[in-house]
Amino acid sequence: MLKLHDYWRSSAAYRVRIALNLKGLDYTAIGHDLRTNAHHDPAYKALNPQGLVPALDIGGQVLTQSSAIIEWLEDTCPQPPLLPQAAADRAVVRSMAALVACDIHPLNNLRVLRELKSELGADDTRTKIWATGWIAEGFTALESLIAHHGRGYCFGDVPTLADCFLVPQVFSAQRFNVSLDPYPHIRAVNERCDEHTAFVRAHPRHQPDADTVDSNR
Repeated sequence: MLKLHDYWRSSAAYRVRIALNLKGLDYTAIGHDLRTNAHHDPAYKALNPQGLVPALDIGGQVLTQSSAIIEWLEDTCPQPPLLPQAAADRAVVRSMAALVACDIHPLNNLRVLRELKSELGADDTRTKIWATGWIAEGFTALESLIAHHGRGYCFGDVPTLADCFLVPQVFSAQRFNVSLDPYPHIRAVNERCDEHTAFVRAHPRHQPDADTVDSNR
């Protein structure tokens, strides 16, 4: 049985939950509350020295980093595929995912926003401006890519790696009250995914460690 070290509101863990569900794989979720720094517990850091989520225990070996985990899933459970067949198309899908994973998410995650507040003295208003600005810049680029390559999903007419990354970032953006009105293609993909069982099951509100608290990052 796969064991996913998780946090219900983590965008990176959310990506992996979607991919696991799309692949039809069963797993056990083990929650670590990032708000209370549970991920810094020595027992967890013995598994994942970086002390972040997600981490996937595949039976004695622990994989970290959502991109690497999902690539492992694609390698070991190729059906249904999360990457298209053509090499150039695969590169486009990976670039869309990387746009989220490398250029949007790291600049508005919990660690960075805490650092802005504690070390640089930014208040809630300034940290929100910081986060929403980077989200908007990334979404503007993604909107163009989806308009060119999408046919219901980010790339083509079936879910891919790109959708696994986009949907959690939309969830995060909505927590910052970012409007999707300027991004009709992103909004349409998100609405399409809202109707897909794999995405619905992965949603934060359906996780066993979810609560009704929506405290500031």
